[in-house]
Order: sequence, then C-alpha cells, then structure tokens
Amino acid sequence: MSLDRLRAARRRTVGTKQTLKAVLKGEARRVYVARDAEPHVVRDLVQACQARGVELEYVDTMRELGSACRIKVGAASAAILEE
Repeated sequence: MSLDRLRAARRRTVGTKQTLKAVLKGEARRVYVARDAEPHVVRDLVQACQARGVELEYVDTMRELGSACRIKVGAASAAILEE
C-alpha cells in the first residue's frame, strides 16, 4: 500500500498549509492529497506540485490519510519531507 511510505517517514507534514509551505521551499519529496477534500482547499497545493515536479499521490479519504499520519482526525493533505 502506498501509505506505508508515509507511515514510515521520519519527517512529514500534515495539513494543506504546512504541506504547501514545504513544497514551495523545495522540501517535499512526495505529497498525498485526499480525494474527498474540498477542491478549493487543495487547489493551490496541487498546482504547486505540478509546477515543481513533486510526486503527487491521491488517497481515497481524509480519514485514511489522517490515520496514516497518526492523527485522530482527517487530513486533506500530507507530505514526506527530504531527509
């Protein structure tokens, strides 16, 4: 499963604001976006990933993504950061 890499990551971001900042700084290696997230919430993040060539992977639900990040609520996005 693709979320295993996120679970095992030593450095990661959780949430769209933190993840977008990491992409803009060039620190994000792979970004995960929940398919059920509101489009206006993740739009800028998706565009930034495409413009900078950051790997983008979609996850079915926010709940699933939040669980992979070890939080008790859903997450619209997350990223694995450079080590």
